[in-house]
Amino acid sequence: MRKVFYLLMVLMMALAGCKSSKTAVSNITPEAPRYLSSKLQLTIPSGAGSVTVGGTMKLKGGERVQLSILMPLFRTEIARLEVTPDEVLLIDRMSKRYVRASRKELKDMLPEEAEFSKLEKLLTDASKPGGRSEVSGKELGIPSLEKAKIRLYDFSSGEFNMTPTEVSSRYTQVPLEELLNMLTKL
Repeated sequence: MRKVFYLLMVLMMALAGCKSSKTAVSNITPEAPRYLSSKLQLTIPSGAGSVTVGGTMKLKGGERVQLSILMPLFRTEIARLEVTPDEVLLIDRMSKRYVRASRKELKDMLPEEAEFSKLEKLLTDASKPGGRSEVSGKELGIPSLEKAKIRLYDFSSGEFNMTPTEVSSRYTQVPLEELLNMLTKL
């Protein structure tokens, strides 16, 4: 499960940063749904093969994306990644710790073209018939996890409630640098 957390942290850095410097009337194109949800499957290579876990993805256009990774069999949330145009929140439910990083803090770690609107487009395009619904770690800019994959399926554009994630006082905030050090030991 530790590898799942590390992959989520790497994904957070790859997908984050996500705010355009351009001003637009709307981040959503007319054909893009305001709400989008799906199931997801995360496959991570391990010593003898690979580990696959399930989860959910929720997108509220222009506001936030939440990825929830669930423990196999018990379907209990083990990690949550929340990306907004201004910040990223990663919660490790197993170790009761979290990282909250602003776009400014992630600026040096992200490619210049990393924008929230591009993440929205990636997710929206995956939901369309014939859309690309599987992405590898390498395609996300994480060469060390080139065999890791995220697959999105069973999409819905029905409206749902999504509130910002609040972190309980039982959780410890971990500095971004500490998580980066752990990631380099993968």
